[in-house]
Amino acid sequence: MSNNREILKYCPNYYNIVNFDFQENDLISEKLVNIYKSYVFSISIQSDEEIEKVQELDRALSNYIADYLFRSTLQKEIVTVRVKRDNNIIRNLVDIIIKIFSNYEEYTTRKIYISKWI
Repeated sequence: MSNNREILKYCPNYYNIVNFDFQENDLISEKLVNIYKSYVFSISIQSDEEIEKVQELDRALSNYIADYLFRSTLQKEIVTVRVKRDNNIIRNLVDIIIKIFSNYEEYTTRKIYISKWI
């Protein structure tokens, strides 16, 4: 049980993601939340690489909840992705979600200009 608490320290958005109120017929969001839940508690705390990956996944799915544009982008791209049928499909899907999120972040930076009122 203490292992779960340690893992949740690296996932500050866990409860927001798990309790996300998606539409009833939104199967993609349901699957993404299920992938998130199963991946978070399958990692090893001793592995720095897995901790970094779970933090990135937490940030990506937090953005999925908050940003409608990213949500629609991820839903469109995740459907077209092909996953190899090797020993761990969930880890492959997590890598794909993180890759889509990093591409989204890189190519859709928004410039905000603050106008001055004279």
